[in-house]
Amino acid sequence: MADTALRNAIAASDTATLIELLEDKTLPIEGVQSIYNAFKADKQLVGQVAMNLSLRTSVYEREREYSPIMVELLIDIASNPVDMGARWAVAKNPHTPVEVLRHLATDSINLVRALVAANPSTPSDVLEKFFSDEKIVRDGLSGNPNTPPKLLKILCDDNDKMVRMRLAENRSAPKEIITTLLGDNDPDVVKAAHANLGERE
Repeated sequence: MADTALRNAIAASDTATLIELLEDKTLPIEGVQSIYNAFKADKQLVGQVAMNLSLRTSVYEREREYSPIMVELLIDIASNPVDMGARWAVAKNPHTPVEVLRHLATDSINLVRALVAANPSTPSDVLEKFFSDEKIVRDGLSGNPNTPPKLLKILCDDNDKMVRMRLAENRSAPKEIITTLLGDNDPDVVKAAHANLGERE
């Protein structure tokens, strides 16, 4: 039944039904691919496909929903000129291949670069370059498990509480950096640092 509805909606270019189908993260990935391939030039549907890929991916369970089709879609959306906004969904997806993240690291839109900076799949050499980028981009580094320790050490003294908070929660940050945050002047940061250290014992 669902397959028939999908085929009919694609054949009729029924945008409203296609959007409704894409809002369901349990739609088989093959269905998502069929919609994308049929409507690559439709900004609204490309954006909705990108959103579907985001909905079905968890940063906490990175292997969940992984598939070659998803990777193929992420690569294609990253270079699709019809919807620049869809690139943010690719930039934050942990299944996005490293070479695509490297490409998006030079994107003209700062939010795209910020999401690459926060993506746990972004390699440390790319993250290092972000340290001299604007604040919105730099802020993503504090919670990233691949951020080099020398940069995390500097972020310990950041004026922004949220940067220090993400750093205090970063399970890959060296123990001595988290220990330093136990002396932070914000109780929430101190609490997060205590919780992080407690989980390591």
